[in-house]
Amino acid sequence: MHRKKQIVYISHCILNQNAVIREWERAQGAFNNIIRVLLEDNISIIQLPCPEFTFLGENRPPKTKEEYDIPTYRSLCSQLTIQVVNQIKEYIINDYEILGLIGIQGSPSCEASGEKGIFMEELMKLIKEENIDLNIFDIPEEYIEEQSQEVIDAFKSYIRKIL
Repeated sequence: MHRKKQIVYISHCILNQNAVIREWERAQGAFNNIIRVLLEDNISIIQLPCPEFTFLGENRPPKTKEEYDIPTYRSLCSQLTIQVVNQIKEYIINDYEILGLIGIQGSPSCEASGEKGIFMEELMKLIKEENIDLNIFDIPEEYIEEQSQEVIDAFKSYIRKIL
């Protein structure tokens, strides 16, 4: 069996909705329909850390990007990104294709496009310094597992374009 050598990095809560602040979860466990698209194409998935969970724990209150934008949180995000970027570089050196990064629209930490979240700002800054080019896709805020077929279709289109 040969490795396909294609990888996508995803925000933590795409695989683990238990990390989302209470009452904001949009699936019982993972965004299974999103994950299925990746698995059907034999794309490897690497889960990014959840800086909000790491910083304030499971039972944290909702916070805005502005409320998270404090030196201690930004420093934590910066530290978390170092390992991620080192891992990306190692894969690239060994001829893996990093297909992209999937964020969460509206997240104060993990929005990857538009008004980037704090974790993504720190990650993209380091990625840019390393001259790494990534495709970006955000799971829309309105996505709810089992209710959002148009998001699934858009995601399938996105995956087909980058393959």
